[in-house]
Amino acid sequence: QVQLVESGGGLVQPGGSLRLSCAASGIIFRLYNMGWYRQAPGNQRELVAAINRRGVTDFADSVKGRFSISRDNAGNTVYLQMNSLKPEDTSVYDCNVRLDENWGTSTGYWGQGTQVTVSS
Repeated sequence: QVQLVESGGGLVQPGGSLRLSCAASGIIFRLYNMGWYRQAPGNQRELVAAINRRGVTDFADSVKGRFSISRDNAGNTVYLQMNSLKPEDTSVYDCNVRLDENWGTSTGYWGQGTQVTVSS
């Protein structure tokens, strides 16, 4: 049974930082590509950051220079480090693991989502 458990969301002030974690089980973790998505109310789902099985990363233009993504294959966990947070970063964030790198699709496995709120 595949399971992705997300944690680390919460309320943070503008300019602050959060680190999201996504712990996976039931897959051969090192073979999968991983991404973090977000979808705020009224908005389309957006790929925020991705890291493939080789460790190559990609970021949405809106978060470049502020966010980083990393993976711990030994611990079966992918992280999203979010710095210099802005109110427009407020969203539900969700991790995804997949064998392909077609990030515009909804394939693979998904976590339960974690709320990030950036507000004073």
